[in-house]
Amino acid sequence: MEPVVIIGTGLAGYTLAREIRKLDAELPLLLISADDGRAYSKPMLSNALVKDKTADQLAGASATEIAEQLDIRIETMTEIVSIDREDKTVHSKEDGSYRYSRLVLAMGADTIKLGFEGNAADDVVSINDLSDYARFRERLQDKQHILILGAGLIGCEFANDLLRTGYKVSVVDPGDQALARLLPKQCAGNLEQALSALGINWHFGTTADRIEKTARGLQITLSDNTRIEADLVISAVGLKSRIDLASSSGLNCNRGILVDRYLNTNDTDIFALGDCAEVDGLVLPFVMPIMHAARALAKTLTGEISEVTYPAMPVVVKTPNCPVVIAPPAGGKTGHWHIDTLDDSSTRARYLDNQDRLLGFALTGTAVSEKQSLTKALPPVLG
Repeated sequence: MEPVVIIGTGLAGYTLAREIRKLDAELPLLLISADDGRAYSKPMLSNALVKDKTADQLAGASATEIAEQLDIRIETMTEIVSIDREDKTVHSKEDGSYRYSRLVLAMGADTIKLGFEGNAADDVVSINDLSDYARFRERLQDKQHILILGAGLIGCEFANDLLRTGYKVSVVDPGDQALARLLPKQCAGNLEQALSALGINWHFGTTADRIEKTARGLQITLSDNTRIEADLVISAVGLKSRIDLASSSGLNCNRGILVDRYLNTNDTDIFALGDCAEVDGLVLPFVMPIMHAARALAKTLTGEISEVTYPAMPVVVKTPNCPVVIAPPAGGKTGHWHIDTLDDSSTRARYLDNQDRLLGFALTGTAVSEKQSLTKALPPVLG
């Protein structure tokens, strides 16, 4: 019997393998990883610095250990470059071929790469996996001033971590506030004020155009002609689903690999989950959607056809100097923000429909204590 082949050994791939093993101890499983396959928690990357955690300390079990624990086969340092859907075979860059009974694409997402002018354009650091984090820690040696491109979730988390570790931090973003896609302005103001108190310099409404090497480090020229001297530039402008392999194989893609509520692509034997998948129009690069999708798909692959459902899934932003919890309203839902100021650093924002039913919320400061009660009142993201 040909195995179920899972491409990817991140949270999605390993969680799916574990969920399958809970249901079926004998189903042949082959996981294929483009890296060394070490298990680690990706969300830990953006707050590991203050804990002085190295990449090796963040890593958990090795691929060999996981293969033994789950009685599965794992091929590491193997990049899959094509899928022969008719022959049900995947082919690697290293000239290996692997047959499958069913194929799961769990390849994650890449950081968005921006183009810059200047002789230091290629020196910009992105942190998307354990190897990236190891290189970041090496590059951080003897540095003082870090410039972060992007005031989204990852940019703010890294900014808080760097500030708490004693670095000077500047953040550049084309929007007019932090977490512009997730927070109403008053909530964002709480976060901005808290990080400003640690010494952050915000540069909103502008972008980086040119990055040049200087005798002292780097000079970054912004689109508003501001020049900033820094020692290291981190890009945290977002992620894009890894869809090239799927698209070149004739699988339908949009922002992610298009799958239905069963995580099935337009090929009945190929599935996708995690950051590379677009489930019923939703691309949700967070832990909880991956966990729910993996459990549902494990049932399907072991004989119990199951739809994925997403309950309300608030996101905790790792900015301890200003606690933030966000439950964005589900896509397509219209309403309005109702905002209550609890104190100078705490805001409760509820997103209500025309009948004053709760569709989402954003909490800062002491208001995060209301997370559980408000979550219970939310409709499911995907019922």
